[in-house]
Amino acid sequence: MNQADLLEKAPVFQLKGSMLALTILELSSNELDRLDIQLAEKVEQAPQFFQDAPIILALDKCLQSAQPLDLVRLLSICRKHGLHTLALRAEHPEHLAAAQLVDLAVIPPSGARERPLAIAATAETATEHNFTPARIITQPVRSGQQVYAKNTDLIVMAAVSAGAELLADGNIHVYGPLRGRALAGINGNLEARIFCQQMSAEMLSIAGQYKVAEDLRRDPLWGEATQTYLNAEHLEISTL
Repeated sequence: MNQADLLEKAPVFQLKGSMLALTILELSSNELDRLDIQLAEKVEQAPQFFQDAPIILALDKCLQSAQPLDLVRLLSICRKHGLHTLALRAEHPEHLAAAQLVDLAVIPPSGARERPLAIAATAETATEHNFTPARIITQPVRSGQQVYAKNTDLIVMAAVSAGAELLADGNIHVYGPLRGRALAGINGNLEARIFCQQMSAEMLSIAGQYKVAEDLRRDPLWGEATQTYLNAEHLEISTL
């Protein structure tokens, strides 16, 4: 077999698994006008969280009504507020047919445990020197929880579980194992850093540049005390 034949048979793709957590937007009804209003309110609380965010759109708990679900408009509302729908979670024939019409992938309902994300922005309490105190969390951040520190640093004095998410406009400090996602400098702060006592994260991100668990596990500092920062638009991880 010559070199050309070997190249022809060489694989050009791999199938891989990932532990990257995705946000699920679960609808309880198809009142799309109310959804539009309520999403706008959430975006105002944490605009960076919703910017180009990939989601799973869950309709399996959506109450049926006389008004058919307008999936095209629903997807348009999501895009309007920065949400990009990757797949539909549904089981009702009407929803499955609608997904097929717009060529949207469908996943079946799951028995996995899910918790509501508590998107809460910190109050903008500034002193006469425009100083905003860091947001300090003393309890463990559990799977499904989200903590956002607006215009300041976030300090977590406990463990951060897989499936949890930390967001901050400034730096993020975790004085314990970091197993969830940490997104620092989400308002574009290129100087933000992520500090943790044990780096075992699902994702690390600074100002939109990120690494996921698959990349992080290959880092020799996996499981160690680290700091993460931007270097020429690339994430660098070094020991503390």
